[in-house]
Amino acid sequence: MTAAAALLLAVALDLACGEPPAPVHPVVWMGNMIQALKRRAPRSGRLAELLFGAVMALAVPCLFAALGAGIAALIAPHPIVGFALSGLFLKPTFALRALRDAAFGVRDALAAGDVPAARGALRSLCSRDPSELDEPALVAASVESVAENASDSFVAPLFYFTLFGLPGALFYRAVNTLDAMVGYHGRYEYLGKASARLDDALNFVPARITALLLLAAGWLRGADARRGLAVMLRDGGRTESPNAGRPMAAMAGLLRVELEKRGHYRLGDPVAPLRRGLIDEACRIVVLASLLFAAIAAAALAAVPVGEGLLR
Repeated sequence: MTAAAALLLAVALDLACGEPPAPVHPVVWMGNMIQALKRRAPRSGRLAELLFGAVMALAVPCLFAALGAGIAALIAPHPIVGFALSGLFLKPTFALRALRDAAFGVRDALAAGDVPAARGALRSLCSRDPSELDEPALVAASVESVAENASDSFVAPLFYFTLFGLPGALFYRAVNTLDAMVGYHGRYEYLGKASARLDDALNFVPARITALLLLAAGWLRGADARRGLAVMLRDGGRTESPNAGRPMAAMAGLLRVELEKRGHYRLGDPVAPLRRGLIDEACRIVVLASLLFAAIAAAALAAVPVGEGLLR
C-alpha cells in the first residue's frame, strides 16, 4: 500500500503544483551531468564516440537508479513517512501538468492571433523547427507532441515505478533525458546511438499501453474510438521511431484529423479540420488516459503485500 499511496501522492502533487524548483529537480541534475559528460566526449572517431556514448547510456541511469535504491532503503522501515518521501522523489520523474501547460501555451498564442509566439511556444513541446509552420501545422504538431509525450512524460516512468520502484522510475527518466540531449541524428549521431536504442527499448511497451489508454479515454469522452483503433493499426508504424507513431496515430484517429510531419510521415485522414480547439481536446484525452493508468498502476501496487515495485 505504501508504493500505491506514493504514486497517487506524486500524481496529486504534479497536478496541483507542477514542477519543483530547478535546484532540487533530479531531471535538472541529470541534464547537468549529461552536459558535463558531453563536454568530455570524443570529438572524432565513430568507435570512440560509440563507446563513450554506451558508457554514458549505462552510467548515468545506473547512478540515479542507485540513488533511488538508497532512498528506498532509507525510508523502508518508516512506511508512514516513507510514502510521503517516496511520492516527493517520484514526482519529478513525470510531468503531466507541464505537458498540458506547454500545449496550452501554443493554444493561447494562436487564440491571440500571434503565430510567431505560438511557434516559440511549440519549442517547449518538441524539437521540430517551427519557423515555417502555419496555424494548422502548429495545431497538428501540438496534438502529435501531446500524444507522444503522454508515454514519455507519464506512462513510462510510472510503468517502471510499478515494476521496479523508485530506482526503475529514475533509471527510465535518465535514459529518456539522455535520448533528448544526445540521442538524435546530427552532431551526436554516434555519441547518442546507445542512448537512443536503449530509450526505444524501454518505451516499446509503455508506448503501446499509452495508445490503448488514449483509445479508452477517447471512447469515454465520445471521440471516434473505432477510427482511432483503425488508424493506430494502419499508421502506427509509419514514423521513424518504433514507438512514437502508436499514440500519435491513435490520437489522429480519435480526432478524425491528419497529422503530418512534412517529408517524414502522415498519420490519419483529413476528415475534420485542424483547429486550435483540438489542442484542448487532445489534452483532455491525455489527462484522462494518464489518470486511468495511474489508477491501474496504484491498484496493481496495492495488490502486492510487500515492496516498492512488482518485480522488486
